[in-house]
Amino acid sequence: MGNPDGPYSFEQRLEIDRLERDLVERMGEANPKRLAHSLSVARTAEELAITYGVDPYLARVAGILHDWDKVVPRDELMSRAKALDIDFGVDLALVEPLLHGVVAARELPEVYPELPSEVFQAIERHTIGACDMTSLDAVVFVADGIEPLRTGTIGIQETRDMVGKASLDELFWNSFVGGISYVLDTRRYLYPGTVEIYNELVLRRSGR
Repeated sequence: MGNPDGPYSFEQRLEIDRLERDLVERMGEANPKRLAHSLSVARTAEELAITYGVDPYLARVAGILHDWDKVVPRDELMSRAKALDIDFGVDLALVEPLLHGVVAARELPEVYPELPSEVFQAIERHTIGACDMTSLDAVVFVADGIEPLRTGTIGIQETRDMVGKASLDELFWNSFVGGISYVLDTRRYLYPGTVEIYNELVLRRSGR
């Protein structure tokens, strides 16, 4: 799906290279698998963006940074979330797996002020979704779920097979529902906000 270096300006290429170097420094030794996943998500987001007419540069950089705080220890992540007044309406310990995107989205603008707000919104929403996902949000969300290093379950492969054949909205919906199914299948805590988003999207899709 296009040039592997992407359709970028010289300045954008430099920024991508810088972000990738920063990510390697942050994750390379601490969590090499997470580093590989993040770079794979970035490439997949770029490809999806090109396919669906979304800015590939914004998709690529959001993909690079989407798991920035996955290397932060659990207790520290929750402390930072509390310090930022992040409120999920439930005990943060119950939704700790969702916090990394939200915390990073609040803190990264100070680290990379040159990046637009859309990038940070996509980073925040890649863990929780939203009723009003933008195209960039959807691209990053889906890329996180289908990047090729992930084990290809039936649901993930189904979403992969939809790329380029279904609309981006349908792609996101399938990925979002697949994520809920995974949580239920593994008997994990399902964040009530996810149920609210699901119900709202069902109503919208039914025209109500």
